[in-house]
Amino acid sequence: MSRLQDKREAREGLKVLGRQSAVAAVDLGASKIGCFIMKSDGIKADDRTIQVAGVAHVRSRGIRGGAIVNLEETAQAVAQAVERAETMAGVSISGVVLTTAVGQLASTRVHAHVSLGAKPITDNDLSRALQMALVQARFPGRRPIHLLPVAWSVDAQRGVRDPRGMFGRTLSLELMVVTMAETVFATLGHCMESVHLQLEGVVAAPFASALAALEDDEMDLGCVCIDMGGGSTSVAVFAGGSLVHVDALAVGGSHVTADIARGLSTTIAGAERIKTLHGSAIASSNEDREMIEAPPRGDDPGADPVVAPRSLLKGVIAPRVEETLELLRERLKASGAPIEPGAGIVLTGGASQLAGVRELAIRTFDRNVRLGRPRRAPHLAEAASGPAFCAAAGVLHRAAFGPREAVMERTLAGGRSVRESDGRGGVILRAANWLRDNL
Repeated sequence: MSRLQDKREAREGLKVLGRQSAVAAVDLGASKIGCFIMKSDGIKADDRTIQVAGVAHVRSRGIRGGAIVNLEETAQAVAQAVERAETMAGVSISGVVLTTAVGQLASTRVHAHVSLGAKPITDNDLSRALQMALVQARFPGRRPIHLLPVAWSVDAQRGVRDPRGMFGRTLSLELMVVTMAETVFATLGHCMESVHLQLEGVVAAPFASALAALEDDEMDLGCVCIDMGGGSTSVAVFAGGSLVHVDALAVGGSHVTADIARGLSTTIAGAERIKTLHGSAIASSNEDREMIEAPPRGDDPGADPVVAPRSLLKGVIAPRVEETLELLRERLKASGAPIEPGAGIVLTGGASQLAGVRELAIRTFDRNVRLGRPRRAPHLAEAASGPAFCAAAGVLHRAAFGPREAVMERTLAGGRSVRESDGRGGVILRAANWLRDNL
């Protein structure tokens, strides 16, 4: 622990500088843990892009099937990724914002209505609506990680951006609440504390990926961002420029790797290598005659490699990917999420890069599908600019440009929940502060 102790002393010595000069995003996944650091001068307001000063990623440890299974291994991997990114950026970080799909992500839309008098709508009316929506955000055993106003409406007029000055009988607000398991949130906080990092917030991975990969028109007209990670497949639905639904499945690219290892009787490392080099979810020419080799299991140095036709590999990969996409499609239908008829699909995450995944998604959803990249961070090196790095880039873009939460991110990440201990006055104050800053 001497290295971690040295880093703790370095961080404490530069704590104020670190908080003021840089933002750190840690992508906590089952296949990799990445860290992006952005300095204050990396925000380019003229074209709404960011410049990342430090980038690092290491092989993930301690995370399996969308859950943390070894806290110490996960913490050590996070510390390693943060340390490398700090070295590249030339800054010391005391706190991080995590983006992840662990914790059984779920979303709920909360509606609030307030009666109006015979006078123009004022900030006080908006505060009352926001206050009522926040009071309804009660989810036992769940921790809210996002509170996002979706839309205002006055009487039957929907899609109002700023209702102040308008007349009506009823003012309505729709609030998007994204939650995760309270126990998982506490585990993440303890994990960061064990390597002397402050948890400054948690961002749902599909939401972060969408902020990095989607065009403004896609958000306005409707889009579904599917983040295909190693241990999970998660989704964020946008309509009218706002996030309207989040969900996650504990199935991802590592399950495809495990299927290959079982089907070919090879090691996990060998299966991952074969998947990367030869894997495909669709048929290709000559795949019956093309043979692939995989290392055998065990430590027998004289054992022959496993030899199989490439068609067998496709026969293992395609059913798992197709099953995952079909399950996600059915969950979206059951959720009642407002998906626009012409909404396209954007794939992000490392598992989306597997050949044939896009074609299977087109067939499963019967919609236009494209592969997403962190387009809002144009200066990233090629090795860190692929679909697998959208989530980390999205966290930095969110820190620079929003969207704004109804409650500050650090408040959500604090020891108290949205509704605890602050009383009625605290809720009203937060509502008033949000209105002042955002409308």
